[in-house]
Amino acid sequence: MNNRPPPSQTPSQRTAPRPAPAARAPQRSDGPPPPRKGEIQVRPTGAILPPSNIQGNALMVVIAIMAFLACLTLGAVSMVRATAASWQSQISREVTIQIKPDDSIDMNQALTRARDLALTFVGTKSGQIVDEAATARLLEPWLGSGLDINDLPVPRLVIITIDENNPPDFAAMRDLLTSQIPQAFLDDHRTWVDRLVSMARTTVLIGFGILILVFTAMVLTVIFATRGALSGNRHIIEVLHFVGAESPFVAREFQKHFLKISLKGSAVGSVAAASLFALASFWQDQRLATPQADQATALFGRFEIGFSGYMGIFATMIVIALLTTVTARLTVMRAIYEIDQIRSDPSRTDGLPQD
Repeated sequence: MNNRPPPSQTPSQRTAPRPAPAARAPQRSDGPPPPRKGEIQVRPTGAILPPSNIQGNALMVVIAIMAFLACLTLGAVSMVRATAASWQSQISREVTIQIKPDDSIDMNQALTRARDLALTFVGTKSGQIVDEAATARLLEPWLGSGLDINDLPVPRLVIITIDENNPPDFAAMRDLLTSQIPQAFLDDHRTWVDRLVSMARTTVLIGFGILILVFTAMVLTVIFATRGALSGNRHIIEVLHFVGAESPFVAREFQKHFLKISLKGSAVGSVAAASLFALASFWQDQRLATPQADQATALFGRFEIGFSGYMGIFATMIVIALLTTVTARLTVMRAIYEIDQIRSDPSRTDGLPQD
């Protein structure tokens, strides 16, 4: 065998050691590092339910509609309560003394006498006599303009402002006015206040009834959607449950899925309701002192729900999301329990029970 070196290499090249290769700078990588020798690479697990499908989108729309109706009802109840409280406060601050016209009395003197008698009671602040021009303006919407109050048997009014926190003794005031001025009649507006309070309570009860109906419909919808998802993924759930996956694990996967859907749907519905109230308030502010705005304000009050109203809308969104999540979890736990009952009974082979 020929061991002679090739002629292209010189003796120095044959004897000189080879230089060590230069160390390369480590390259940065955004992904996970490659597994070391002997390590087992764990692949990321996929979700039991698909992240988005037709059923999920439909359920999201239904939850958005339910959230919109619930927030709209809550805001309307808040508006009615605020309007009723404002009316109640305005009515409670004043009492009215009516003096019927009579030929045997001097009307101006009787008005002054009635005001002075009312102001002698503790709890009264001030008194104002409604003059003839103001009385004519009050009757103008019904009888037209150009009225002569002296030609009509129209009672004259005295408005007494009272302290709401320390009101006077209306019974004693009424008896004193009747004894001194027989034509005088004291109206403390208690009947109107009681009616407003009753109306506000009835409105609140109706609003809560509507909220209960909306939440009930939403819970039933979530139950049907969860049952449908269970039926569509029954084989996956049965395999996971057979290899050792416990019920809380499967329920947690469904819970995450429906939590995302409910948060998206309730957020869309709540934002839509809050935007509607904000737009209505902006429209009312832009049309102040117009017939349309005045009529809307007189009938519905201000289209403002305030900070507490918007916080109530946010709380409603959270409640809807939590209610949907808890409903989905309980439904899944119940369905898996039924699967276990079916497996333990050899006579039943129908699988997942149908609704």
